[in-house]
Amino acid sequence: MQIRNVAIIAHVDHGKTTLIDGMLKQTHTFRDNQAEMVQETILDSNDLEREKGITILAKNTSINYRSKTGEEIKINIIDTPGHADFAGEVERVISMADGAILLVDAAEGPLPQTKFVLQQAIKRQLPIIVLINKIDRQDSEPEKVLKQLEELFLSLADDSSQLDFPVLYSVGRMGKIWSKLPEKNQLEFLAKATGNLQPLFEEIVRTIPAPQTNLQKPFKMQVSTLDFDLYKGIYAIGKVTQGLVKTGQRLVILQEQEKVGEMTVVHLLESVGLDRKETEQSRPGDIIAITGADKIAIGQTLAALGETEGFPMIKITEPTLKIQIAANTSPFVGKESEFCTVRQLAERLKREQKTNLGLHIEQKEGGVFIVAGRGELHLSILIETMRREGYEMELGRPQVIFKEIDGIKQEPLEELIIEIEQNFIGTITEELGERHAQLQSSFTNNKGISRMVYQITSRNLLGFRSGILTKTKGNGLFTSSFLHYVPIQDKRLKSRNGALIATEAGVVTAYALENVQERGKTFVIPGEQVYEGQIVGLCKQKDDLEVNVCKNKKLTNFRSNADVLTVLNSKVDLSLEQCLDFIENDELLEVTPLNLRLRKRYLSKLQRNKKNHPKK
Repeated sequence: MQIRNVAIIAHVDHGKTTLIDGMLKQTHTFRDNQAEMVQETILDSNDLEREKGITILAKNTSINYRSKTGEEIKINIIDTPGHADFAGEVERVISMADGAILLVDAAEGPLPQTKFVLQQAIKRQLPIIVLINKIDRQDSEPEKVLKQLEELFLSLADDSSQLDFPVLYSVGRMGKIWSKLPEKNQLEFLAKATGNLQPLFEEIVRTIPAPQTNLQKPFKMQVSTLDFDLYKGIYAIGKVTQGLVKTGQRLVILQEQEKVGEMTVVHLLESVGLDRKETEQSRPGDIIAITGADKIAIGQTLAALGETEGFPMIKITEPTLKIQIAANTSPFVGKESEFCTVRQLAERLKREQKTNLGLHIEQKEGGVFIVAGRGELHLSILIETMRREGYEMELGRPQVIFKEIDGIKQEPLEELIIEIEQNFIGTITEELGERHAQLQSSFTNNKGISRMVYQITSRNLLGFRSGILTKTKGNGLFTSSFLHYVPIQDKRLKSRNGALIATEAGVVTAYALENVQERGKTFVIPGEQVYEGQIVGLCKQKDDLEVNVCKNKKLTNFRSNADVLTVLNSKVDLSLEQCLDFIENDELLEVTPLNLRLRKRYLSKLQRNKKNHPKK
């Protein structure tokens, strides 16, 4: 059986995972009565992936396809994230591929991450199949998108052979692909038109080469990803680049030229659909999983005994944003979680670093961890994942990572692309003007959708996404990608008002809230427990204001209608990202499995006064 290893690369929400769903179903990877046959986003098994509608973790699966010539071919499919914050996932798994399918939305065209993933594929000299997807969209312009792609290839290609690539057209959600653009691409016509995914399968067989392996050489494989379960332990996953490996064989673990350990192959597994199946011996060029090593890292090389030369370690683009994570110190510590100690946090973050190469984690004195990642989403996904696993912690305000280059302090610059209806342009322009963004280009199509390209520093982009989605009522497409470092730019003046700070611990009362809501918006409801120093709302004024939200009305024999007709405004619910954008340097975010609480770094008024007005 021949093998093809292909990565599917694209910008976020261009249809990668939906396409893979169709590939799995149309090759009868599942039985007709299996639940997966009616399930969508099959590979996005992570709860957060399903909720946010994005791929976070790179994954691989396989299908068996019988070509027109009757040959049985195993196609290993590597699904990669499309969001720029998870580019590290792309960088580490694309090394397993021998070719790539570049998926592009027929309306949106190539976006920042399209350029990044294509650059990674071209750098590795991978043959590329271009698939222009969603041609059924009302605003689709496949011919225009193809011209944009040709220009993109021209700007990135190392040699002329990379400019010659096959082009297919598809409606991924219908499971239909055509080798030529249909004469009509209206939804009604395409829904009735015959079609399936066979043109793509045939193009993979034709364009993507079989992996080149030398069976005469000793076994060697670079670890591209890790997995874990309680029964078999750590799975080291990668592509067999030379030789063969068998169950029970002794292997050496290399970090480039350095030997770091040995192991015995306890289990040897290959992908079969979404599952892993045990095998006695690997196949040349296949993507396999090996268990038997207690300690192993992504980028290390597994090789036959006697080998001394490992592969170069996988290089990941450096992080641009950092956040302080520490054990929770609020009065409610340990009440809403299973894991809350410094030791438990350290173990969890150490485990994360093994598989999440885009993260840098440094432990400071006092049980404080500085966690650096690729962006707000990268860090917030980690925090939300830990929270759902039963961890609690306190977080500081996210900080951009500065660098000194040629003696000049510099900060990261990003390209921000916005697509939005014309009636929201004023809102966008005002918001980005306050953030000192520079407009590079602007274009409005005949459907009234404007596309604007800005350059903005990462520092001024913080909190933009969550805030603008509220102002534009959830409309619009906002994507950004790191460009390079630039000398320090003007900083946005943060316009947040002061905080409403609880003066005492206790239970929130409706009577107290009625008075407090005259002074600002509140984040708590009657019956909720609060502590001194907790931020319970946003003040109408610029300065912080201390309030008592636990105050009860004095009891008297006199009753009035006012006791019954207490009407309160709705509680303001902030997401994790909004909370991180809200906090200032003197504030923290308490994260537990049940709640997000904003608080002052120093809880008592006396401590805050001492910090703000130290004795001379």
